[in-house]
Amino acid sequence: MGQNRVLRLLDRLEQEPRADAVIDAAGRGVRALPLRGGRDLLHGRWLGHPLHPLMVQVPMGTWLSAAVLDLFPGRSREAGLLVGVGLATAAPAALAGTVDWAELHRRQQRTGLVHALANATAVGLYAASLACRLKGRTGAGRALGFLGLTAAGAGGMLGGHLAYRQASGANHAEEIPYVVTEGWHRIGAVAEFPAGRPVRRSVDDVPVLVVRESGGTLHALADRCSHLAGPLSEGTVADGCVRCPWHGSVFRLSDGWNVRGPATAPQPAFDTRIVDGHVEVRLRDQDPGE
Repeated sequence: MGQNRVLRLLDRLEQEPRADAVIDAAGRGVRALPLRGGRDLLHGRWLGHPLHPLMVQVPMGTWLSAAVLDLFPGRSREAGLLVGVGLATAAPAALAGTVDWAELHRRQQRTGLVHALANATAVGLYAASLACRLKGRTGAGRALGFLGLTAAGAGGMLGGHLAYRQASGANHAEEIPYVVTEGWHRIGAVAEFPAGRPVRRSVDDVPVLVVRESGGTLHALADRCSHLAGPLSEGTVADGCVRCPWHGSVFRLSDGWNVRGPATAPQPAFDTRIVDGHVEVRLRDQDPGE
């Protein structure tokens, strides 16, 4: 029953619109940051999955270790050092998470805002803890450290909800190889695919984006963007790539490679052929690269 109450609270949080104006303003500010290539670095495109969950392991690990040391007399200096390391590494971890947060759905952003507030509270408490330790107020430093760990734990729980229940940062095209049957699938006559225009078709109830170049070459990708399942067939095609209309991820049409984030995973690609004036597609073995 306790778990159900927590989930009900989280569901209400996702539906609470009162902070939406703050979310809109903060999102615009984050998207306006002059990060250039650093934005994809922070998204974790080079890593193949979001960078933020990896980065938060350092502050969380050091703060938890500091709490263990605080349980033993005479280890306050070592605990203080760990608190300082956690504070130093919290800022880049928060920046990576904020860049991801700005490109989420509204319900995810609502949860993410409270997640950020809990973590900011943790940082404030740990900063006060470190200040007390440096002044020789060891008892107050320990107490503030335990409060900080509690706030960080609440933030971690919200982060888990965001990642696993709300699928923030998950690859939304991961299931494609498991639901598309092997072999060639006929999806329409060649005339149904005007040159340069994205067209949506379906294979085994899986939406597929098809683009025919002016020279006749056909490309086919899974239509739902790996970032948050945006419809690529409603996006723009240029320079051999398609741009998602929701959050701007760019994928190479020839092999589905994600050339720009926030998507961190490529799109499943299909081989194409023309048989008797009709287009057929077959899911390709995925091994994209630059």
